[in-house]
Amino acid sequence: MRFDDHRVVITAAGRDFGRTLAIRLADLGAEVFLSARTLAAAERVRDEIRARGHQRVHAFGCDLTDPASIRGFAAEVGRRTDHVDVLINNGSRYLEGQDLLSASDEDVLDTIASGATGTVLTVKNFLPLLLNSDKPDVVTMVSACGTAGHHRSDAHDAFYAAKSAQAGFVDILSKRLRPRGVRVISLYPPDFDNPDPLAEEWETTPRGAEDALTAQSLVQCVLFAVAQPRDCFIKAFHFEQV
Repeated sequence: MRFDDHRVVITAAGRDFGRTLAIRLADLGAEVFLSARTLAAAERVRDEIRARGHQRVHAFGCDLTDPASIRGFAAEVGRRTDHVDVLINNGSRYLEGQDLLSASDEDVLDTIASGATGTVLTVKNFLPLLLNSDKPDVVTMVSACGTAGHHRSDAHDAFYAAKSAQAGFVDILSKRLRPRGVRVISLYPPDFDNPDPLAEEWETTPRGAEDALTAQSLVQCVLFAVAQPRDCFIKAFHFEQV
């Protein structure tokens, strides 16, 4: 699969799985618009990608808890392109702790704002650019924590709340945007291994039936869904937890 004709926006791409997505999509030819909470973090990943010979990559700072920052990110992308083909909502602060009292009010607010409000506002602000595409997709990394009845994560209650809000949002968004040709694709992974895509471990990480889910498999799910014909609306990927 090649994605040379795709322009892809990825939030929270300064580290972890967002960085993995940015590197892999650039390797496959996509033009990548990546954001991180700080511009410096986004620029580090941009420079890593350019060092691999891919020049169509752009870095932006975007704080998903700040509506003005999200609007600014979308506006800056809009100055560089008249359309976006894929928006990947990867950004959402993780908060650990099974005790509700273990997190400060500020941490709770930041977690819910980045995952829930941030996702809604990102889609809202990028929707005009998506509607200019002939193959628009919205991909959201939710979490098994957004699945009803899930309880096997050590994540804080606020993280569960943020992911449940994301799940409700993408569910109704899928129905309401389909008549406009926009596919809404969501992934609900449990905790997964995320080896460095630029290190040897990317090729050597165990991927057997008894092993934890890997970033490699999640990337493949995203690529598979986006590559399908436009009559194929894959709404969600759910995964068994080891």
